[in-house]
Amino acid sequence: MDRVLAMQVFTRVVDTNSFTRAAESLSMPRASISTIIRNLEAFLGTRLIQRTTRRLSLTPDGAAYYERCQRILAEIAEAEASFQQANREPHGRLRIDIPPSIGRLVVIPRLREFRSRYPEIELRIGLSDRRVDLIEEGIDCALRVGALEDSSMVARRIGLLGGVTVASPEYIKKAGLPITLKDLERHTAVNYFSGRDAGVIDWSFLANGKEVEVRMKGSISVNDADAYLTCGLEGFGLIQCPRFMVLPYLRTGQLVEVMPEMKPAPLPVSAVYSHSRHLSPKVRVFVDWMAALWASCPLLDGSSSDEEGCVVSRREASIPASVMERHRPVMADLLA
Repeated sequence: MDRVLAMQVFTRVVDTNSFTRAAESLSMPRASISTIIRNLEAFLGTRLIQRTTRRLSLTPDGAAYYERCQRILAEIAEAEASFQQANREPHGRLRIDIPPSIGRLVVIPRLREFRSRYPEIELRIGLSDRRVDLIEEGIDCALRVGALEDSSMVARRIGLLGGVTVASPEYIKKAGLPITLKDLERHTAVNYFSGRDAGVIDWSFLANGKEVEVRMKGSISVNDADAYLTCGLEGFGLIQCPRFMVLPYLRTGQLVEVMPEMKPAPLPVSAVYSHSRHLSPKVRVFVDWMAALWASCPLLDGSSSDEEGCVVSRREASIPASVMERHRPVMADLLA
């Protein structure tokens, strides 16, 4: 029995929670997968997986063996990669998943740099706000914003994402300008929800060095970043979102920052990938490149209002000074 192959098959069955999906991902017949697992259990003298008509579950021995298999396979991959990297650059198909706004405004405008550095990597980029299943959907690496759920994935923090609270001039003229957290009780917000059954996400403010969460009332909730921004531009209520998304509209006066002394708490941004891929050269260089990209752009974490070094919709962000001047009297009248 090829014990390394048996370990690979066993861990893939566990990761996909399916003999059929494991067979598909390994390009093997399902009958071969079943035979290998039976032979492995016979060789070890213990049951690893409990099978029912609806689901698979690990036995205590299976769970312990799974953890050891992961470590052994990772060490094998590391040993092989150390020799492969010496002879050639990272290569092959790399599937990544990124939130749409970050993908369109931050990552894709800078991809020329990555492509010129790693021409042998074929990128497949998915833009989605939903939480993808990396194992089941065959994704190598995902970029996630906010607190991470407990999982078997490896996560590397690559930076922070700074936010702002904004509203359109029309909304401010109608509802007034909020100054304190108490003022928010009489204001309407556009809310954001994530996931099929998830509730709306509470708003966050840093007040006197402490994070305060606020449940905002509103009659409109969306689960798409572009739609959320559009609702704010249309004057449906206050919105709270990453600064890089609204910078062009702050410059034109189409949106106005409110409560600037109580900004939202910055959100962590992490690259997430599976244990089985954490030593893959193509994953490693992409995550390193993303971390360097984030570090080169202080605008992303809100530490600077200057966009130098960032690519954030430059066509829209390069607003002539004359346009800025034209909006100042309007804003002065609104805020008087």
